[in-house]
Amino acid sequence: MAIESAKPATAIISNDIVVFGLIAATLGLIFWLASGPTPFWKKFFAWVPALLLCYFVPAFYNTAGLIDGEGSQLYWLASRVFLPAALVLLTLSVDLPGVLKLGPKLLFVFCMGTLGIVLGAVVAFQLMEWFWPAAVAGDTWKGMAALSGSWIGGGANMVAIREIYEVDATLFGQFAVVDVALASLLMATLLFLANRQAQIDRRSGADTRALDEMKERIAAYEAANARIPTLADLMIIIGWAFGIVALAHAISDPASAWFKANAPWSSQFSLDAPFVWIVVLSTLGGLILSFTRVRRLENVGASRVGTVFLYFLIACIGMQMDFMKLANRPELLLIGAIWMSVHVATIWYAARMVKAPLFYFGVGSMGNIGAAASAPVIAAAFHPTLAPVGVLLGTVGYATGTVIAYLIGQILRLMAGA
Repeated sequence: MAIESAKPATAIISNDIVVFGLIAATLGLIFWLASGPTPFWKKFFAWVPALLLCYFVPAFYNTAGLIDGEGSQLYWLASRVFLPAALVLLTLSVDLPGVLKLGPKLLFVFCMGTLGIVLGAVVAFQLMEWFWPAAVAGDTWKGMAALSGSWIGGGANMVAIREIYEVDATLFGQFAVVDVALASLLMATLLFLANRQAQIDRRSGADTRALDEMKERIAAYEAANARIPTLADLMIIIGWAFGIVALAHAISDPASAWFKANAPWSSQFSLDAPFVWIVVLSTLGGLILSFTRVRRLENVGASRVGTVFLYFLIACIGMQMDFMKLANRPELLLIGAIWMSVHVATIWYAARMVKAPLFYFGVGSMGNIGAAASAPVIAAAFHPTLAPVGVLLGTVGYATGTVIAYLIGQILRLMAGA
């Protein structure tokens, strides 16, 4: 018998404007407490990053039935409006030559993370076939193929694989819950580790010179040029951010529709998905601005405004979590846990092998698992100006996700004897 979720069918708060206010008030309270009004809170936030609470408190609201994160439109608002706006503002101040100086180690770690997902799918399927055959019976391999699309690329890649392999809607939904649950757990872990990156890098003997040099250069620039923003400064920042977001949206629909109608191969690279175009165009817009005088908006806090948008995105991602739904098919969570463990072990070994800093491990992993929607969040947790690195890796995942996930599906199909 299937176990129903403890969350009621109708949430206590169903008005998205009220939910938005609740999320905003929650974020405000968290950051007020993080500012250390009492010695207790100073000690508490020395161990628990504020970013982590911004993620888990909304998740608690959703699981308890106070809000309906899945039915809310706030995630759409955050991912389609706040995320691209954040990408513009965080990217316009990027030191692109400095990012490129981070070197081939970052790309190596990222690619090993992708390899870890391929190996993880095979290992998880084989282990479950040995010890719990019923868990991988039937069309489970199809659901795993779809999940691999998300974990290498993103939601668009997952849907593409669903169409290719004709994954049953119920099975697809169950693996979508596994996706959200484990990706959320990984993200929460990385947010926690980001707060301790200096200690971890010292202990592992990581080579952080390129990363430290970039941070110092950014800090020196900010110290020499920062000033108190005026109302005009803030309005100009908002104008550039949402102006480019509007342009990206205006181009994304016709561009994706053209590729879908005229270039069948484009689905392999998610070029027929509007969201991919929104992310790419917003990032490209920010990068173009970084070579102009608009880059001076960083002197009045452009990246801070972008970071505010990112925190709303984090909260909206968190409010979609409901671990209770996994009770219907707990074996799928076990499959995902084994799979994720292989990915983490592979990318961790790769990072240790080349003595890469924790940042490379974090952004390389989330660049695969979370793609362009979550990778910049993790990158910004290490340093706000590093968000574009996450975007670049996330877009690589979008480009390769469908092709690699299709190959994983073929491997799993053979293993299942289908």
